[in-house]
Amino acid sequence: MAKSSDKNKKNTPPTIENRKARFDYHVDETYEAGIALRGTEVKSIRAGKASLHEAFAYLNRGEIWLKNMYIKPYEFGSYHNHDERRERKLLLKKKEIREIDKGLNQKGYTLVPLKLYFKGGYAKVLIGLAKGKRQFDKRDTIKEKDVRREMDRKVKGTYSVNL
Repeated sequence: MAKSSDKNKKNTPPTIENRKARFDYHVDETYEAGIALRGTEVKSIRAGKASLHEAFAYLNRGEIWLKNMYIKPYEFGSYHNHDERRERKLLLKKKEIREIDKGLNQKGYTLVPLKLYFKGGYAKVLIGLAKGKRQFDKRDTIKEKDVRREMDRKVKGTYSVNL
């Protein structure tokens, strides 16, 4: 007999992450933003058919826009289907937009989408105010990840850590 929590996990929509963003950028601040979507876009995202890989956000006339986010056309949609890579408006409070504007005016900062998920039935995007990493920073990140993985292997396997 299946538990009720198992049933709920099957019905939850997937979380779509931009894992490359955390590797390429130092994320200083994050903001949770709503996103203006059309009906077929919501259905495609709930099916897990979206990608934030090449997406970025920008500020235009006091509004934040998300560009180049891919949402696969809904397979059961009609001629009202959406454009795959159209610009989508992000919904934030004015205070948050002002904070983001101040951050973007600093040299080297950009706005990167980190995660797309559903919260209370609404699609949300986690965006981060980030600064690009240099090559040696990326190498340090890889090295830390390898050391952490090696530690986990040794602890899991033999419970003896030899450093």
